[in-house]
Amino acid sequence: MRVKGKTFVVTGAGNGIGRELTLQLLSLGARVAGLDLSEKGLQETSSLANSESFASYQVDISNLTEVTSSQKAILTKFGSVDGVINVAGIIQPFVRVNDLSFEQIKKVMDVNFYGLLNVTKSYLPHLLGRPEAHIANVSSMGGFVPVPGQSIYGASKAAVKLLTEGLYSELKDTRVGVTAIFPGGIATDIVINSGVMTEDQMKQMAAKAGPERKTTSVADAAKAIISGVEKKRFHVLIGPDAKTMYLLSRIMPERAANLIYKNMKELLG
Repeated sequence: MRVKGKTFVVTGAGNGIGRELTLQLLSLGARVAGLDLSEKGLQETSSLANSESFASYQVDISNLTEVTSSQKAILTKFGSVDGVINVAGIIQPFVRVNDLSFEQIKKVMDVNFYGLLNVTKSYLPHLLGRPEAHIANVSSMGGFVPVPGQSIYGASKAAVKLLTEGLYSELKDTRVGVTAIFPGGIATDIVINSGVMTEDQMKQMAAKAGPERKTTSVADAAKAIISGVEKKRFHVLIGPDAKTMYLLSRIMPERAANLIYKNMKELLG
């Protein structure tokens, strides 16, 4: 499905990959309804877009009422939607499950899984009526390989992986394509935006991680997602780390888990 002339709903449009994805879609001639919890972030994206083809909606995707309310407004403005790209997500504090509160656990699952499900299921009946349509859901490298200190985040992203793959199979004989996205390390502010760390704490963590830990730019990530949508890919792996760990986790899952632990244990303390 070519994105030119199509209308997309993009969650997490107020920052990071979601913002860059929005800007690239607009540059390719698409229309975008951007959803985000941050009004400030959406205003910044709108300013950068400077386009009548973009409209922003402040929405808590974990709240189904807010999702359905914004859906009505979006359909009123654009008339139809051809694609949904779920980017919005948060991480957990970098601690073991034993040190997480149930409130923290619920918040991660509510945003990363139920929020994505709220958006996807709300738009699915409409997408099924379009000449062609697409759903792309951002999981994570942490959705197929365990990352200590991010076990609940990983569980939420594993749920996204299997939900998306299930939708792919269920919609195989329809005009709705489905793609699962697996970013590795991406240069975004997700740690700060998730309320997990302050900017100073983030810098300290980066110093511990060392200069050898490479990240993929949001521009490259967004480009890969758009390509995956247009080519109707089943999986899109973003970054050399995601590609390497995907292969290793399938061939030698225990070795993959041990390798990630070795790289993360200092951050856990």
